[in-house]
Amino acid sequence: MLSGLTDLADGYIARRFHRISNLGKILDPVADKLTQAAMLICLFTRFPHVLLLIVIMAGKELYMVVSGCLVIQKTGKVHGADWHGKIVTFLLYGTAAVHIIWFHITPMVSDLLIGLCAIMMVISVALYIIQNTRTLKEETV
Repeated sequence: MLSGLTDLADGYIARRFHRISNLGKILDPVADKLTQAAMLICLFTRFPHVLLLIVIMAGKELYMVVSGCLVIQKTGKVHGADWHGKIVTFLLYGTAAVHIIWFHITPMVSDLLIGLCAIMMVISVALYIIQNTRTLKEETV
């Protein structure tokens, strides 16, 4: 949770003092995903259905790395996270917080939160696929 809060502070400071860089746009999501993956793996030890989130995240991030490199190669631009990616991050941290704080969470609530995160992750990757496909087509035409 501390890592998530420091990420928020880092983003605020970078925007506030106009210290946004392409390197930061690349490294910040990597740090976020490593934190989120570690958090999900820890939760998986108690909540087996978290595996769904781990699998979706792995697929999404593999796609994002490959397509992100292609977009950078074609356009020379590094794109930051979109609104739906930020919602996924919020839902992941929120879900983790609820599972940690509510030690005896009911399976129904746990599955509901995990399902909500999974659905938003799938929506997010679909929107990124659309965006990156359009970007790559525009540059190659």
